[in-house]
Amino acid sequence: MNAFTIKDVENLSGVKAHTIRIWEQRYDFLKPQRTDTNIRYYSNEELKTILNIALLNKYGFKISHINKMDFTEINQKLVSLSHHYAQQEWIVNQLISFMVDLDLDLFEELLDSQIEAKGLEKIINEIIFPFLQKIGILWLTNNINPAQEHLVTNIVRQKLLVGIETTVSQIKSEKVALLFLPEGEFHELGLLYVYYLLKNRGVKVLYLGADVPLQDVDFIAKAKKPDYLYTHLTSLAANFNIEKFLNHLHSRISDIPVLLSGPFTVTYKKSIPSNFHFKKSLEEVKEYIS
Repeated sequence: MNAFTIKDVENLSGVKAHTIRIWEQRYDFLKPQRTDTNIRYYSNEELKTILNIALLNKYGFKISHINKMDFTEINQKLVSLSHHYAQQEWIVNQLISFMVDLDLDLFEELLDSQIEAKGLEKIINEIIFPFLQKIGILWLTNNINPAQEHLVTNIVRQKLLVGIETTVSQIKSEKVALLFLPEGEFHELGLLYVYYLLKNRGVKVLYLGADVPLQDVDFIAKAKKPDYLYTHLTSLAANFNIEKFLNHLHSRISDIPVLLSGPFTVTYKKSIPSNFHFKKSLEEVKEYIS
């Protein structure tokens, strides 16, 4: 079982920690446990409960009414949500639920049914992209077991690879982008998503993948002369020095625009080289590409 902090639950559900505490005091659906130091933590089931209740509340149901519903009625109300974005959020929440429960068959079955119904491109943008954004939060807080992560991300990775392989762009572009993750970074999904976006917009991609030494990036950059470099850092190792990485990358490559995204871009306060551009989320990367 995973143990989620109130901050994790806040980030995943969009419900403020203050509101979650009020719900605990007034209603019956949340009974978090506490550590020896009196810090709240939430189980898989409680995380799923909050995700479902937050979604119903967001789309018009009062908490006092939801509190009187049983499990079956809550699921019926979720299924009946007609708003397009509500349905998308519910599917993403289901994927998170299947992930924390390690129900891989249901995880892939849901993804495949959505792809069959709506097409891969739409599902990549409407379901897989928001899912990546949310599970990125779990990676950062270390409240997802690495085994869980590897199992579900490999399923998502397969879908992204199919999308990259099959997409045919109607846009003609002369631009070339070099994509890589530095040594020690193995979380490849964000990079693959950007690969898909670029190919879909006619940009040629040189894909080096994960755990790439800077000398290899430098070698390819000098040989192929791309228009852009891009990397997305999801979960940095404890011994990874971001300032040193930026300086070393700049010392090797100073004449090509370098786009960097990932949570570190929000907290990094030091100056960056003029050819570097921080994008604070995959959403910002998506907007930049568009």
